Amino acid sequence: MTLIGERPRATEHSIDWHRTSGRSAERSGAERRTPALVAISHGTNSADGQAAIAALVEAVALAHPELAVISGFVDVQQPDVAASLGAVPPDSAAVVVPLLLSAGYHVHVDLQRETSEHDRVTAVSRALGPDERLIDVLEHRLRADGFDKRVRGQEIVLAAAGSSDARAVHDCRTVGALLEQRLGVRVTVGFLSAATPRLACAVTGARLRSEHVTVSTYLMAPGFFFDLTRAQSVGAELVTAPLLLPGETAPAPLVDVVLDRYLEAKEQAQIF
Repeated sequence: MTLIGERPRATEHSIDWHRTSGRSAERSGAERRTPALVAISHGTNSADGQAAIAALVEAVALAHPELAVISGFVDVQQPDVAASLGAVPPDSAAVVVPLLLSAGYHVHVDLQRETSEHDRVTAVSRALGPDERLIDVLEHRLRADGFDKRVRGQEIVLAAAGSSDARAVHDCRTVGALLEQRLGVRVTVGFLSAATPRLACAVTGARLRSEHVTVSTYLMAPGFFFDLTRAQSVGAELVTAPLLLPGETAPAPLVDVVLDRYLEAKEQAQIF
């Protein structure tokens, strides 16, 4: 397995990656063939969420029809990571792209374990966020749902899933800062689990400071966490939709992020 690290921070000076399974640096036939893109999402019991994620994977495949694109899930749904890697042609390497907005336990632990146990040359890309193109999608959702940044006395609360991994929490706060910079409106971040402040508390605090509060949903698709977002947004005047919705074409900026993560991981792992 080759692991591609996340976005470097001030205290990090290089990308952490290595090759396992005792393979030599000499290129094998699997490495010379264009690697498959294995898109791994979290998984959900929501039919709407499943359809929305499937549309993103389809859009990625349509954008590059010469590329083998295989989907899978790290939890809840099947096929799991092992089965998805098993579906890759035997003579092909694979680049796993987590369809996750921040790099928490699933990226740093689950995907590392699952890929290292598979007998295939494999790279794992970093998570999708932070990225300015995700801000494009968040801004689009805000405008589509009626948000107007010209209204005075308002604040946005960015609703994120949350994680016990400090790196994932930092990534979400970075997205909040980027959204604030883009819109010129104060943005705070509220988490649905594991991290603080919890979304309900963040909405309450924003309401005490501002006349108008909007919750910007920083989630991939409908499902359990989006239902929780709406339940914990009491006091907000507006709750936006997730980045992906069933029945809609996946946003082009999000498709581009997925493809760029693939290319970045493939290049840095030197899998060609």
